[in-house]
Amino acid sequence: MRSELFHQAQENDLPGMALQNPRMLRVACDGEFYARQGSMVAYQGNVDFAYKGAGSVGRFFKKAFTGEGLPLMRVSGQGDVFLARDAWEVHLLDLEDESITVSGENVLAFEAGLEWDIHRLRGVGMVAGGLFNTVFTGRGRIAVACHGTPVLLNVDQPTFVDTKAAVAWSTSLRTSLRSTVKAGALIGRGSGEAFQLALEGQGFVLVQASEGPVRAAVQQG
Repeated sequence: MRSELFHQAQENDLPGMALQNPRMLRVACDGEFYARQGSMVAYQGNVDFAYKGAGSVGRFFKKAFTGEGLPLMRVSGQGDVFLARDAWEVHLLDLEDESITVSGENVLAFEAGLEWDIHRLRGVGMVAGGLFNTVFTGRGRIAVACHGTPVLLNVDQPTFVDTKAAVAWSTSLRTSLRSTVKAGALIGRGSGEAFQLALEGQGFVLVQASEGPVRAAVQQG
């Protein structure tokens, strides 16, 4: 049997965490790593999957209180694991003794050697509700899933991003919440939220081309 598909879709043989294709992650596991619950689409070998809690009392309460979208599973053993999220684009970030802030909604997987914690955005009050994100620190690789092809913006002037479109940004940036509560101020996509994440300083922000998957509207009785 012959097909171009057999060549194009052939499994790669790269070590560690690598892209199988633009929408699928392959992890050659020889130890352990962490992945988003429900993201496994296939695996080969002797691999175990276990629920991973928040990891500390502080993180547990922050996760429970904020609703931060980072449900994790610990993947361990030896074998090849394939991960995806609704055919979103997958991108790899390599930390080299540094830190980055990532929206929990966009985390697909990360190496076990990284430190992580749930933080509330500096300068963002509780009125925002849910603006709690995950800060990764150390040396290792993170796989993020983006709903649509993202753009990387260099922040060297005041920058404003829809709170649901911001994927990751430099932890050195100053953050605040900007309100556009004005008549006819539905300036963003989706439901027209009146708040944007304001970023100032020197750094970058990764912005996806969507506010995330569209949720079905609740029918009114």
